[in-house]
Amino acid sequence: MKSFFREVSKCKREILAEAIGTFTIVFAGTGAVMVNDISQGAVTHVGVSFVFGAVVAALIYSIGHLSGAHFNPAVTLAFWTSGFLSKRLVLPYILAQLLGAIIASGLLSISLGKVGNLGATLPLNGNWLQSFVLETVLTFILMFVIFGSGLDRRAHIGFAGLAIGLTVGVEAACMGPITGASMNPARSFAPALVGWIWQHHWVYWVAPILGAQIAVVIYRLLSNGFKDV
Repeated sequence: MKSFFREVSKCKREILAEAIGTFTIVFAGTGAVMVNDISQGAVTHVGVSFVFGAVVAALIYSIGHLSGAHFNPAVTLAFWTSGFLSKRLVLPYILAQLLGAIIASGLLSISLGKVGNLGATLPLNGNWLQSFVLETVLTFILMFVIFGSGLDRRAHIGFAGLAIGLTVGVEAACMGPITGASMNPARSFAPALVGWIWQHHWVYWVAPILGAQIAVVIYRLLSNGFKDV
């Protein structure tokens, strides 16, 4: 336990950036879902998708240089297994992401009420298998884009935030009505905890982590064991 807190003290800047970034994504993104419910569809599904994509892009450009802009436990685990993140940072990053997300959902619940299921992600008609497959594929695509645009030195410089944000927005627009298009366990965990909505919640942990790890395997093959990255 002492060693854990020692590691936290060494990387408090990175941890704080991850907490703030994840807080912002959940506050803006799930907040848009809730406001859309309150306003009887004024934001629209496409509008909600845009909010998620835009806030991710903005955060990558604004604090990506501080922590790497993970904001997502599945991304953090993929960075670790691919060798881009030290093992000592994995748990602090994930805990910071969860804490930031929970604070965001808590504030939204206080300020807007428990409307729109707090933006919780639920499989359409309870079809968990459909959502499991889609969330796996969506997160694979997202992580693949992260590797290709954000970590590979052969990529065009300065476009990572745009590429990743567009990917999040497009995937949310395409599959949001079916799965919620989470691709992020922290984003799903916070409204589930605050709203106590746990139906098929495991899908939104296992599928994103699996999808991101598949991306690790595929990009490792494409980059000569990450030696070309």
